[in-house]
Amino acid sequence: MYKGTRTLMCRVLLGNFKSNVAMESSCLGNSEGLTFWLAQPRNYDDVMSISEDIYDGNDYLPHRYHDWMEEPGRTVILARREGKLVALESCLVVDEGTAVVVEGLRVCPSERGRGVAGTVQRFADSYIRQLHPTIKTKRMTRADDPGAEKLAKFTLLARRAILSLFGKAESFDSFISHLKNKLHSTGRTTGVSAIEMVPLEKKQLRSVLLDPNLPARIQLPGGAIIQDWQPLRPMEGNLEILGRRDLAWLADSQEAPVFLSFYTPPYPVPYNGGSVRMNIDMFGTDQDLVQCALVGHLERARAKGELKGTVIVHVYMVQSLWETLHTFCEGHTGVVRYRDYWEQLFLEREM
Repeated sequence: MYKGTRTLMCRVLLGNFKSNVAMESSCLGNSEGLTFWLAQPRNYDDVMSISEDIYDGNDYLPHRYHDWMEEPGRTVILARREGKLVALESCLVVDEGTAVVVEGLRVCPSERGRGVAGTVQRFADSYIRQLHPTIKTKRMTRADDPGAEKLAKFTLLARRAILSLFGKAESFDSFISHLKNKLHSTGRTTGVSAIEMVPLEKKQLRSVLLDPNLPARIQLPGGAIIQDWQPLRPMEGNLEILGRRDLAWLADSQEAPVFLSFYTPPYPVPYNGGSVRMNIDMFGTDQDLVQCALVGHLERARAKGELKGTVIVHVYMVQSLWETLHTFCEGHTGVVRYRDYWEQLFLEREM
């Protein structure tokens, strides 16, 4: 009996030892009263506890956290104070190892305004440079004006306008019909209708994205494809990243298009007790084509059964198209504007 008890105790102690060793092995260092760790799947609940009310209920992290744990080229760093989780930042290496996109930065409410975000960013920058010495550029996107002090540290490469709509999924049937009726009644000088927007398959997409004339032809913001807030240069090494996002692409032509767009598969967000968020990224300046593309993406998402419950749609575009698309979407009672005009800022600086 004593021998069995002793064996059991040894196993428990050994298990605790291995657990502690594993935890210690993920500790990265400390700075200004914080310790830094590599995020693990088991940290999900702690991360969610500091994420309440992030992005007004539009937070993507509850849906993407576990995918981030397995994504190639991504490092997620946690900051703790006296063992308590207080902040998170994620870094994704892009552009064939020469740039890093910073995402998901968040600080728990009790630590905000104490300089924690700056400490986390400095540590993360240093750690990523050690892991990937070839990185030369740091990128981020923001939904608010960071102010003169922040902008002084970065180059502002582009601003994109955002049109936000929401409604119940069942309202989108009549909303799409409402938009299609507008397309047919107003007439188009280009002669393009919603059904003439063409999908781009993998081979066609590769040819389009690697065309050296693409950035100038459709005025890519800052020379990048921004996918759901993630700026990527149109280059070979980033095609794999875009490929694993399961995007639905539409263009006005399969060769040398002047308008390019896609939507990210809708995903759940916490808003209003549980909603679905759909992001549509538009590239180009044609007023007719942006309307046709919107209808095409909404039709495809509806056909695939991706619009469920309360649906929030964010459409990202060049600033000059916002008023056109806003007017196009007016006049329906079931799908209405979610918020006033707002912008996405694309920032970059040398590491």
